[in-house]
Amino acid sequence: MDELELIRKITRDLPTNDRVVVGAGDDCAALTSGKAGELQLFKTDAIVEGVHFTRDAPAEKVGRKALARCLSDIAAMAGVPTAAVVTAGLPRDFAPDYALGITRGMNELAREHNVAIVGGETTTNPERILLSVSLLGVVAKDRITLRSGAKPGDAIFVSGDLGGSLEGRHLDFEPRLEQAHWLAEAFRPHAMIDVSDGLASDLKHILEASGVGAELRSASIPISRAAKQAAASSGNGSTPLNRALSDGEDFELLFTLPSRQAVPLLDGWKAQFPDIRLTCIGKTLEEPGLRIRDDKSGRPLDIDGYVHFQKPE
Repeated sequence: MDELELIRKITRDLPTNDRVVVGAGDDCAALTSGKAGELQLFKTDAIVEGVHFTRDAPAEKVGRKALARCLSDIAAMAGVPTAAVVTAGLPRDFAPDYALGITRGMNELAREHNVAIVGGETTTNPERILLSVSLLGVVAKDRITLRSGAKPGDAIFVSGDLGGSLEGRHLDFEPRLEQAHWLAEAFRPHAMIDVSDGLASDLKHILEASGVGAELRSASIPISRAAKQAAASSGNGSTPLNRALSDGEDFELLFTLPSRQAVPLLDGWKAQFPDIRLTCIGKTLEEPGLRIRDDKSGRPLDIDGYVHFQKPE
């Protein structure tokens, strides 16, 4: 089976209790916090050498990325991060200076967002570095934004530019916490997710959770310069559009809201965040499935984003 099939089987019958409000299947779990009107968010993520970074990457950027990925998931649910624990799996021949550099990068980002790092674990891991971060956060009950709320006729928006992140941006991205809080306060998006596995895959997560379909406009997809350069140099027929749809590790916000709010949203976003692009890329539909429309015609979009392991041939 592939990664997504395995996840579905693992999460089919997980234990739960009366504190669980949102379980496995969204960007974070949400639990009752004991404080009226507030939920506790809980997220874990890991990065592995050779998969998410290489040893020649600056140690500080590796540590930063390990925490930033979790922060991006907290942002996708319009939450505020609070505290983290970190597990570091290190090969026996690890360089102490590199490990300490990872810590410096993680600590610097944590201080930027007032996140306490309150403990963790160190262990050996053969051959390669593994960093796992578990992050707590909080969100007001009336502000939490799930993947499952999209309605037919919603406008679909994405922040930033997409594709080509492995050219370097995957180590330097800024979690969209401030933007997500503003969105939840001013516009109450119906559904939201962060783009980690690729626009096509992550939009499908929203569509599946919400029971709707969607049509994207190919000309509206915000393609990064790095995606264009990567497509030009790949030699495998990859196009800039395909890179933007499938590369992943962009960590931008992807969300839906009523189409009548599109113009006020764009005006408000431009005033609040003039240096970050926001683009309407399509609309949700009653009919299931994901389509993309070129100038004259539409077609099913069968492209997917990154999957950690594929089904054997």
